[in-house]
Amino acid sequence: MLRGGHKGASGYEPENTLRSFQKALNLNTDIIELDVHKCKTGELIVIHDNILGKKFVKDLTLEEIKSQDAGKGERIPLLTEVLNLIKHRAIVNIELKDESSAKIVAQIIQFYIKNKKWSYDNFLVSSFNLDELKKIKNIDSNINIAILWNIIPDEFIKIAKELKVFSLNLNKYFINKDIVDKAHSKNIRVLVWTVNEPTEIEKMKKLGVDGIFSDYPDRI
Repeated sequence: MLRGGHKGASGYEPENTLRSFQKALNLNTDIIELDVHKCKTGELIVIHDNILGKKFVKDLTLEEIKSQDAGKGERIPLLTEVLNLIKHRAIVNIELKDESSAKIVAQIIQFYIKNKKWSYDNFLVSSFNLDELKKIKNIDSNINIAILWNIIPDEFIKIAKELKVFSLNLNKYFINKDIVDKAHSKNIRVLVWTVNEPTEIEKMKKLGVDGIFSDYPDRI
């Protein structure tokens, strides 16, 4: 089972910062989840929300974004800065948070595979937006993708098979043994988020999930 760090190890360090990702590595996390947005100057930055201060991230330049304190004196990192830190020591789960990031994410993944000794198995791209996931697969069918769902539709297996997903990344509140078993019957993995309490973690393990994302990955 994959031990996943949510926004790094965000229970210990400021979320989506280099400190948080380093902490996740120190805890021997198998897969590290992060969120990306594209800013005004075209770079991919690692941040969860689409608003920073009083402006949309897409309307801010990289210089403006880098001037902000992300906590404990940390700066909001570029996706490439995070990848350079991780150095394929863990799987990186990149969540697409807007509708303009798929192409550049695919290009960055391809660059790191070609030039930085990463492999396709080192990456997982997830999104609630199925169209963005389709874009990823159209650009490079070898890139692993995951559908993010809160409420799971009845036809979830059909959708997952059509998109050829690596996994379903599901909200802990809407998961049960039947869903896990149906996914496994079609060789689809199930990862669950965000699970912090030890009793919840044990419950998810008993359901047979393939991975758990937590703000405290050492609890898994």
